[in-house]
Amino acid sequence: MTSPYSQHGYRVGFDWGPVGAAAVSGDLVAVVDVLSFTTAVTVAVDNGIEVLPYRWRDETAVAFAEQHNAALAVGRGEAGADGISLSPVTIRRAQNIKRLVLPSPNGSTISQQLLDCGSTVLAVSLRNAAAAATYVATQLAAEPSQTAVAIAAGERWQDGSLRPAVEDLWGAGAFLASLADSGIGPLSPEARAAAAAYRDAADELPELLRNSAGGRELTAYGFAEDVEIAGELGASLSVPVLRDGVFRVD
Repeated sequence: MTSPYSQHGYRVGFDWGPVGAAAVSGDLVAVVDVLSFTTAVTVAVDNGIEVLPYRWRDETAVAFAEQHNAALAVGRGEAGADGISLSPVTIRRAQNIKRLVLPSPNGSTISQQLLDCGSTVLAVSLRNAAAAATYVATQLAAEPSQTAVAIAAGERWQDGSLRPAVEDLWGAGAFLASLADSGIGPLSPEARAAAAAYRDAADELPELLRNSAGGRELTAYGFAEDVEIAGELGASLSVPVLRDGVFRVD
């Protein structure tokens, strides 16, 4: 029997986190982690930097970066004035970097999980949601049997459980709303709800982003500029696609 959680019968779906990504299969999957993995990826590719997602920030990440001749992003608090971290600000100011290993417990982990399952994975944020939707709509028009899914990465509570993050709902919703406006569908009820959430907030972004829990958290830690970059609606035309373990523009 088909799982009731698969959103079977709909061409466009939506779910949350790694468990949701496993439940809702899609040929093309938009991973959305607005604060800050997928925003960081779009900033990187805008600057000509290829991004290698990695699940852990530990000794194995150091070896992985060396193996792939890439710089390794450190923790936000370790970057200092010249280092590179998950903070989009540090990536935007980076010089002479061609490849970057970007560890992330949410967006990066989900991206790798989906790649391993055979999906085509896109990094989507508020910055490039419209461009990504145009890319996916073109792919779906060429292959009528294919499906698309948006996965909001979310965050984690201290007990490890998923914390749905409204910024990821808006980012996924922006992508899904653009797909619907392109005539792609039908959208599952979950995807329709995400698109509706974005449409309701669109005229008040990025102010709502600044005042979300995630926006307030980053601001409190001294990373208000990261929130501003994440709120650059439609600023990027880049569509990073994960090929052979590397996010790059097709």
